[in-house]
Amino acid sequence: MYRFFDEASQILYVGKARNLKKRVSSYFQSKQLSPRIALMVGKIARYETTVTRTETEALLLENNLIKELAPPFNILFRDDKSYPYVMLTGHEFPRLASYRGKVDKRNHYFGPFPNSWAVRNSVQILQKVFRLRTCEDSVFKNRSRPCLLHQIHRCSAPCVGRLSVQQYGQDVAQATRFLEGDHTSVLSELEREMHLHSDAMEFEMAAVLRDRIADLSGVLQQQSMDTVADGEGDVDIIAVAEMEGVICVNLAMVRGGRHLGDRAYFPKGLRSTSGELPPAPEILEAFIAQHYLEDKEGDAGLNAKLIPPVLILNHALQTAADDGAVIPESPPESLHDLLNTQAGRKVTFLHQPQGQRRHWLSMAEGNAKIAIAKRLVETGGQLARARALADILALELESLEQLRIECFDISHTSGEATQASCVVYAKNAMQSSEYRRFNINGITPGDDYAAMRQVLQRRYANFQELPVEKMPQVILVDGGKGQVEMARQVLSEFGMDIGLIVGVAKGEGRKVGLEALIFADGRPALELGIGSPALLLVAQIRDEAHRFAITGMRAKRAKARTVSRLEEIEGIGAKRRQKLLARFGGLRGVASATIEELAGVEGISTALAEQIYQQLH
Repeated sequence: MYRFFDEASQILYVGKARNLKKRVSSYFQSKQLSPRIALMVGKIARYETTVTRTETEALLLENNLIKELAPPFNILFRDDKSYPYVMLTGHEFPRLASYRGKVDKRNHYFGPFPNSWAVRNSVQILQKVFRLRTCEDSVFKNRSRPCLLHQIHRCSAPCVGRLSVQQYGQDVAQATRFLEGDHTSVLSELEREMHLHSDAMEFEMAAVLRDRIADLSGVLQQQSMDTVADGEGDVDIIAVAEMEGVICVNLAMVRGGRHLGDRAYFPKGLRSTSGELPPAPEILEAFIAQHYLEDKEGDAGLNAKLIPPVLILNHALQTAADDGAVIPESPPESLHDLLNTQAGRKVTFLHQPQGQRRHWLSMAEGNAKIAIAKRLVETGGQLARARALADILALELESLEQLRIECFDISHTSGEATQASCVVYAKNAMQSSEYRRFNINGITPGDDYAAMRQVLQRRYANFQELPVEKMPQVILVDGGKGQVEMARQVLSEFGMDIGLIVGVAKGEGRKVGLEALIFADGRPALELGIGSPALLLVAQIRDEAHRFAITGMRAKRAKARTVSRLEEIEGIGAKRRQKLLARFGGLRGVASATIEELAGVEGISTALAEQIYQQLH
């Protein structure tokens, strides 16, 4: 396994080879390199190698390093395995819920689902047909009468004994089989039960089962993506498409024969937008390795559930020989072995499916192209906004990729739980991984100017050590002249260019589109108008900073309010705290009491009363 580095020792590329000499030398001897690889070769200064026992080990190491180091010339996909599941808990009366995270052996999971909408849809189906409970355990244990869900026929009310454990268990078993794709037997069993109740003249129960059968049949008819015949099982459909230099990999999921929707992925590391792009099989192989293989933390239990027994691809995979030639192989042996090992069963690759599976693949290809078209429209609009802002601010940029904007906002509630946020716009998109929150301490509550000074001092104290690409071209400050002046003072103290500062002052009536841009270097304020694309970008970044600050402040405030200040006083236990709160009607009353009044409470000595008074004041 080899790694290329540039002159600054920054990682460029991670690869593997059976014959290192042939593979590495092929990068420098070939005259027909793609623009992406040619650009990489021009930057290579040195390389490092790691020898493994087998090609499979090299593939696994390569995959882990790509995820960890994110080399710019490897094809990179966002490693997001946080898929939602439908969960049936292991309680006596199992609860139906959606779930994200590590699986627990005590519960039963179905999925994964490509998005939360698919989970909500499945939960609604199970509620309507099988009437399983969805309430939390704390609610379930304390119910004295059925809830609204029972009244609208979405829950069988096991909380108040409307049916036995055995009866509820039958519903759970039928729901489980439905989620596993055994639709025919579930319908047959329901029909058989309906006739049995009818023969016994239990017509009310027979009518309930009749309605359940009708609901389930309606669901299956509406799900046109369901397979006609049973036995299709779990399948993932992966299609790669390219339009106007943009590549998308669309992953569609079929679980229990039901098509659950899809998700689009856009790879990084495709350096050439106008030249030759990597071949589709290479992109598919990179996606499969990064998406399914066990990651560095080794969360094999969750990953194994992500691998279905069948992967349908719109291209046959291939692998490159050490001399640069392409050897057709479907799939590469080491990748196939790893998937089989991790899944604990054989994983089949299909690239020429028939019947329903062919329809699924065609749909996945179409959705990939739709996702690309949508991204091109969104990116075009975003680029136009960024270009307009760069022109208005007279920024000297070689390309819009260099535009980096950092925006600051202060949030608190009457001075309580003050937090500052910093959000980053770079590479023509918001970079959520670079967002930061700052807890503001040591200031007068509610002093936004002091809070702005503190956050800027902490953010740019070591600005000289920042790499060039991390230095902002614009520092947005949510506020008027006061906040801009604070920013000017801080940047002047650090020797930074005060021309970076742009304040966003709210307009008359705080109406969107009437904001003015205020500068710290003496330039006149700008009122761009509601139709300005530059102002739209500024407003987008400002609103994101405000949202990020608000959520952090609320979380901090909620955490602070869960701990009573009395709990922090030594010598005040639960009983004394209860007596104090009961005597004075709450914490505010305790804080308003005198030392003599506090000492009048049973169990509170004069010394302890003085301690309480000092602590609360």
